[in-house]
Amino acid sequence: LVTVMLSGVKCPTFKREADGTETPEAFAAEAKFFTESRLLQRDVQIILESCPNQIILGTILHPNGNITELLLKEGFARCVDWSMAVYTQGAEKLRAAERSAKERKVRIWKDYVAPTANLDQKDRQFVAKVMQVVNADAMVVKLNSGEYKTIHLSSIRPPRIEGEEKNKDKDKRFRPLYDIPYMFEAREFLRKKLIGKKVNVTVDYIRAATGPGEGTPAFPERTCATVTIGGINIAEALVSKGLVTVIRYRQDDDQRSSHYDELLAAEARAIKNGKGLHSKKEVPIHRVADISGETQKAKQFLPFLQRAGRSEAVVEYVFSGSRLKLYMPKETCLITFLLAGIECPRSSRNLPGGMQVAEPFSDEAMLFTKELVLQREVEVEVESMDKAGNFIGWLHIEGVNLSVALVENALSKVHFTAERKCLLQNAWSQLRRHAGRGKKRSGANYEEKPVEGGCPSIRGERTRGHYRPVYVTEITDTLHFYSQDVETGGQLESLMETMRAEIAAQPPVEGSYSARRWDYCIAKFADGEWYRARVERVESPAKVHVFYIDYGNREVVTSTRLATIPPAFSTRTLPAQATEYAFAFILIPQDEDARADVVDCVVRDIQNSQCLLNGSTRVPPAHTSRIQFGDTKDDVGLGLVKEGLVMVDVRKEKYLQKMVTEYLNSQESAKSARLNIWRYGDFRADDADEFGYSR
Repeated sequence: LVTVMLSGVKCPTFKREADGTETPEAFAAEAKFFTESRLLQRDVQIILESCPNQIILGTILHPNGNITELLLKEGFARCVDWSMAVYTQGAEKLRAAERSAKERKVRIWKDYVAPTANLDQKDRQFVAKVMQVVNADAMVVKLNSGEYKTIHLSSIRPPRIEGEEKNKDKDKRFRPLYDIPYMFEAREFLRKKLIGKKVNVTVDYIRAATGPGEGTPAFPERTCATVTIGGINIAEALVSKGLVTVIRYRQDDDQRSSHYDELLAAEARAIKNGKGLHSKKEVPIHRVADISGETQKAKQFLPFLQRAGRSEAVVEYVFSGSRLKLYMPKETCLITFLLAGIECPRSSRNLPGGMQVAEPFSDEAMLFTKELVLQREVEVEVESMDKAGNFIGWLHIEGVNLSVALVENALSKVHFTAERKCLLQNAWSQLRRHAGRGKKRSGANYEEKPVEGGCPSIRGERTRGHYRPVYVTEITDTLHFYSQDVETGGQLESLMETMRAEIAAQPPVEGSYSARRWDYCIAKFADGEWYRARVERVESPAKVHVFYIDYGNREVVTSTRLATIPPAFSTRTLPAQATEYAFAFILIPQDEDARADVVDCVVRDIQNSQCLLNGSTRVPPAHTSRIQFGDTKDDVGLGLVKEGLVMVDVRKEKYLQKMVTEYLNSQESAKSARLNIWRYGDFRADDADEFGYSR
């Protein structure tokens, strides 16, 4: 005879008193009778699963079912973490059975209150966009309502350092991100995987706020949730890489992850494979120099950053719309970076004389910058530094110059030192037109002054409805197009001729160039000529993805067809001439065949031809604009709507309503005539968001 305990569960027991009598816990007698009436004196199958401390653990299978699952489902037992790890019939079945009993509040769960019982369904499960990774277990997300919320990953503990190690070097400032082993790796894993992406959030429990105790700080209320993206549980991924550990709970503590067993299994695998925190190797050390405000150190770094041209960086913090803290991975340092060419409203800050009041629209400018660049990989060009050791220059993200974007969105003004910067003056001239209608934000108090000279590409004042000649060079599969300003075409031709003559005189050594993402270079196209390009991706020396910055086309080339761009022909001499645009007021079909039809039509009509382009609005990564045929001056986008090849994107701005109405009328005509995408009638449901469209 052997005594077998059921794996993974625990039923109410009979407590033996000092006098030898037994006192049953609530539902202990009922649980015993439930098991006896089904198994006693019957033939069963037993699976022996473990034997810790001379206790045999197993699962009893009866022809009518598994008694372990039945006990849980009827509320006679609860799951036990320590023995569930050896359960061979699927731990998720036990959790599901226990969950069913809790929801029905049967027997031992009659007084059960769910951790999220006070939350509405929309607050328990929602989709949100990740805006910031706070540390290895917390992130800030933006809800559909525009509200920001801090989410903590359920049941995991980020890397930490013991008190003795923390106080080892009291003279050195403690920086958790770099000084705690694996904290940087965990943060980087989350940043690269989640920043700017939409995730599914399922709230597991709300951890109540706690006051400060002896040796422990106070903690505010925490929303703890399971976060998934593409079906991947982010907490489980962190645990499996050994970057965090799983919290152990008391048996009666239900405030835990809804995927707790998966987390425990992932941690067991990480321990077995010696991953991350469980590795016996030396912990990684990150020696990052913080030269923010260190004038002497900044002076030493300045020449290196200036010579490097565009350098990769990660935005660690946003102080205001134009003041940021950057991590430079190549130089392994932290710097304070100020945007060149603009005057941004100042945020409130503490000064020796008291609190400095925030200037109007400073919060909006800071929020715009945060949403666009915080914790994202960017490119910076350092031009100079101020007397406080802050670097000044240009910041680019996905082809967008942040200084220009702030000006275009009326959140900043052009600094007097940047009057010769064509991009900024172009953006500022557009802002003046908007400001003249509503006197909004930074352009509200602007008084227009006559401009003398200026950039050749923006002579005079462009008014809404004014078109300029452009040459369309490329059409993409997403119906974006690239164009060159006709006015600056002569400068590009001259630069190309001079550059090719110099390359012919001093040919680059084949294979000497090492391609790196975002680097500017020159590339040999299929026609055997050299063109200016930017590296977008490096798969291998035989597969380098490049973008031709003056024409807008892309190509995969070998590194032997690439070379370093001569300094005299860089983008500082002449900015990239191909600008990306999207058609205003139209939506392209999701159907692949319909999309191919409209792209083919546009390629035939306007690629490699001169057209007329209207003033545009910047919506990263492209401008939205109207374009006309050069000869007939017919609207290309409106023609696509009339042919039933695209749909209308209904804009809400008042000043656009006349044009939107014109487009909608043309769409109705195409629908009535059953042209192209409308040949089967109006295929859009009333609430057809799931198909990519909305009425």
